[in-house]
Amino acid sequence: MKTILKILGVIILLILVYVVVAILAFGKNYHYEKSIVINAPKEKVWEQVSSMKAFNQWNPWLKLDKNITLTYTGNAGEVGDKYCWDSQNEHAGAGCQEIKELVANQKQKTEMIFKKPFAGQATSDIVLTPEGNSTKVTWSMDTEQDPMMKVMRPMMDYQMGKSYGEGLDNLKKLVEK
Repeated sequence: MKTILKILGVIILLILVYVVVAILAFGKNYHYEKSIVINAPKEKVWEQVSSMKAFNQWNPWLKLDKNITLTYTGNAGEVGDKYCWDSQNEHAGAGCQEIKELVANQKQKTEMIFKKPFAGQATSDIVLTPEGNSTKVTWSMDTEQDPMMKVMRPMMDYQMGKSYGEGLDNLKKLVEK
């Protein structure tokens, strides 16, 4: 019994040390990015990233709920182009994403407002860089994290890697077909 309590005590101590280190070591600013090279000119890739409707053709999170409600406002492919989503699936949640900046064939910048399962805000960039006859697509996200989210950062990195990887793979298949 004493051995079990000692092991339990060590596990709890290790968890507490990790929490304190994570809170102190990780800054409040969180940045994640992932890239892929697509065998197509940037103009062809741009067609799939320059509007919210086009983005949603390869958006990895929409598959989380086949009954998700999408509402589009603004003019497609212009600053102010916006979509809001609402889902009963806690993994899909609810929120809005709006184009804040467009540089034709080069960059799309959006702002995301999350309403559920947690409230928050983030910005996202999709940058296109020519590489010979191909295009490098770099998709990034920036946000601020509260102390609890800092503790979850390794798990968040893992999930972001999976989701961004899936989305970029979807984009590559869509553009290259």
